[in-house]
Amino acid sequence: MEKIIIQITSGKGPAECCRVVACVQSLMMKQARQQHIEMEVLENIPGDVKGTLLSATILASGHNLDSFTKEWTGTIQWIAQSPYRKFHKRKNWFVGVAVFNINELPQWNLKDVKLETCRSSGPGGQNVNKVETAVRGTHLPSGLQVMAMDSRSQLENKKLCLTRLEAKVLAQQTEELMQQQQSQWMQHNMLERGNPVKTIKAALL
Repeated sequence: MEKIIIQITSGKGPAECCRVVACVQSLMMKQARQQHIEMEVLENIPGDVKGTLLSATILASGHNLDSFTKEWTGTIQWIAQSPYRKFHKRKNWFVGVAVFNINELPQWNLKDVKLETCRSSGPGGQNVNKVETAVRGTHLPSGLQVMAMDSRSQLENKKLCLTRLEAKVLAQQTEELMQQQQSQWMQHNMLERGNPVKTIKAALL
């Protein structure tokens, strides 16, 4: 099964573009369900107006994802009257869609992790404070740290710590990729407007 991350961004567009981000996300989720593709929203950054999104980040899992993303990747043009400015003449709104292959991210390597044990500071009686069951994990290349003290078992806390640290590192790597992609899309926005991969004409309700 393939896994990819999809980002929809309004760039620095107005509220109408932020509304298009939310609408495009909804359309993509609906189409994915029809094609038996699992979609999980990782992060939605809301815009200033209710029902709008500055950007949306989605994890897609399934087969033949290339055919699904092909029609969406690039600049999307949405033609509609502004729902926020009644007499506004502009009717063309643009958003960018980028796709990231998780396999292209730096590979997780346990050799990059430093684990340290320490005393738990939570409830559980004197025994918790005497035994070093809590585990702190540090990802040396990035400096990211997490702490696990959920269990009285040091082994269980080590497992939890590694799982959380891996997720945190993946999140940071993905965010850096997305910021880079968003910056590139914004730089080319004026050029891309003349060549959208998809044009949708529908009310921005």
